Amino acid sequence: MGGKQDQNEVYGKPAKYDPFFRGPIKNRSCTDIICCVLFFLFVLGYIAVGLVAWVYGDPQQVLYPRNSTGAYCGIGENKDKPYLLYFNIFSCVLTTDIITITQNGLACPTPQVCVSSCPEVPWTVETDQLSQSVEQVFYAANRNFCLPGVPGDMQVLQSLRQELCPSFLLPSTPALGRCFPWSNSTVPKLPGISNTSIAQGISGLLDSLNARDISVKIFEDFAQSWYWILIALGVALVLSLLFILLLRLVAGPLVFVLIIGVLGVLAYGIYHSWEEYRVLRDKGASISQLGFTTNLSAYSSVQETWLAALIVLAVLEGILLLMLIFLRQRIRIAIALLEEASRAVGQMMSTMFYPLFTFVLLLVCIAYWGMTALYLATSGQPQYVFWAPNVSLSGCEHVPMNTSCNPMDQPVNFSCPGLMCVFQGYLSTGLVQRSLFNLQIYGVLGLFWTINWVLALGQCVLAGAFASFYWAFHKPQDIPTFPLSSAFMRTLRYHTGSLAFGALILTLVQIARVILEYIDNKLRGTQNPMARCIMCCFKCCLWCLEKFIKFLNRNAYIMIAIYGKNFCVSAKNAFMLLMRNIVRVVVLDKVTDLLLFFGKLLVVGGVGALSFFFFTGRIQGLGKDIESPQLNYYWLPMMTSILGAYVIANGFFSVFGMCVDTLFLCFLEDLERNDGSVDRPYYMSKALLKILGKKNEVPPGDKRKK
Repeated sequence: MGGKQDQNEVYGKPAKYDPFFRGPIKNRSCTDIICCVLFFLFVLGYIAVGLVAWVYGDPQQVLYPRNSTGAYCGIGENKDKPYLLYFNIFSCVLTTDIITITQNGLACPTPQVCVSSCPEVPWTVETDQLSQSVEQVFYAANRNFCLPGVPGDMQVLQSLRQELCPSFLLPSTPALGRCFPWSNSTVPKLPGISNTSIAQGISGLLDSLNARDISVKIFEDFAQSWYWILIALGVALVLSLLFILLLRLVAGPLVFVLIIGVLGVLAYGIYHSWEEYRVLRDKGASISQLGFTTNLSAYSSVQETWLAALIVLAVLEGILLLMLIFLRQRIRIAIALLEEASRAVGQMMSTMFYPLFTFVLLLVCIAYWGMTALYLATSGQPQYVFWAPNVSLSGCEHVPMNTSCNPMDQPVNFSCPGLMCVFQGYLSTGLVQRSLFNLQIYGVLGLFWTINWVLALGQCVLAGAFASFYWAFHKPQDIPTFPLSSAFMRTLRYHTGSLAFGALILTLVQIARVILEYIDNKLRGTQNPMARCIMCCFKCCLWCLEKFIKFLNRNAYIMIAIYGKNFCVSAKNAFMLLMRNIVRVVVLDKVTDLLLFFGKLLVVGGVGALSFFFFTGRIQGLGKDIESPQLNYYWLPMMTSILGAYVIANGFFSVFGMCVDTLFLCFLEDLERNDGSVDRPYYMSKALLKILGKKNEVPPGDKRKK
């Protein structure tokens, strides 16, 4: 007796009866004020970082290509010239690899010019055209591919030596705002360039960058099937809602069928393992004959593998059967709580659509971080330097190469062939540029903290709404008129600091995981087994810590929504309450996970199968108005429908899961606070009272004694 009492005291004392408690406390005060102030100051700093990035950033360099002088194509004076043409794009292919080219902004050691359209036919300067003028060869033939400002009376040979005009043109197609040659185009004879190297280079370029044709086909498919995708998403929404609402009727039979199904799968696994083991035993196939091998599939042909599988499956089957026998009462409680959660959702349908608000806030957080990071990455003043294709030529000895210049007033130096003032990059000498790394780290921290705070806000608001349902003695008469909006305003007004505190703890763990992932990525080249083992252990520990903190935060937010205490006290009370009922926690968690997994599988699988049969045209006889559209990629709308169905199902079932967790904590508190007497009646449903063998002494229809 004393040992049991000591054990209970380890996890705190049971909640005491409070005659004034009627559900979520309305008269509460602000909690975790210091953390609230810190969070607001951090958000103000985050906004300041965004303003600094907006002032100094220049994202146009990512969105628009630049010509050799650093001017953008497609905007400003080049508004009618959206594409960039490389005079000799093969110099890019032959000097480096495509990954390096992409990382350098597709910059190549060749003159580049903005053009209104890419070349459509192949062309090469003929020998007899070298003595003619630029006007005759280029401008008169509508070949407007020379650098701006090249006079028409200049000799073609001179323009080619100075690389002011291209010596050849290839049929090209625009991709990422740049003109890339066709892979089957006829290649001119150029020194140092073979047909094989060009074919490989063009093929690699097109495979990596030419997404125009695919994007057009994707756009066409979405234009043809968007309304059918919306219908599929509507089906997913209806299925998710019906599944949750019908749980009050079918939760018990459904859980029973799922458990029988799991037992049946394990039983079949035992049978199959036995048959395989018997056959291999008769053949004498043993692991001693096979020895050690890295080919894991080879172990399926030895009897020891199937014997081990047989033992493991038999143990799992036995454990599950014992759990069903000895924990049947707790399974019935879990089913009753699921049915009660379905009723709560039915009484407060607005809670099912609250994830839409959370989704919008998450989009705002991610979009703000993305734009801030983009502007920060492109901050700095553009720098221009002198450049020539071959500095060893005569006339280039005295030219200060790689020194700063102004592209607007550069002198035309005819003595150095191809000399020009080109864009090199962005200066990193300013205050913002020197602090760029720190500002990016601040932005990443802001991203994680704001996202976790938004998720915490959603959990606390839903917990407050569902707690008001449970602690209503007469349902639905005693349920507040606007439980969701009341919980939202109450959470924002009093508990912003507590939510920020819990979100900050989770953020620090997630940042640590990101750092470990970065270090692990750097250590992969070393192939050090000891370092890899230590890193895996650290990653596993942080993963477990993150899961535990998410679990603790979730239950802490429920206690905050009910009692209005600070984060630490709420987390402690929630943890102690759960530890005093650890077996019920495990049973309810697994039963809920099994049921929600089946629900997601039903919704996503049903929508996926329906989309597959419809978009592939396998559903016949629906009439002309319901015919499947003609698509280039039938899998595109199908995968979009499946992904959308999963997002919808996950949003609906996350609300239902929060409802179950909230009602469960309220149920445990109800058992400790009340005893069923007239002064202390239970708030739980009649089904739960019946399962527990308890009853209220309050006559039916009577009001609770005030």
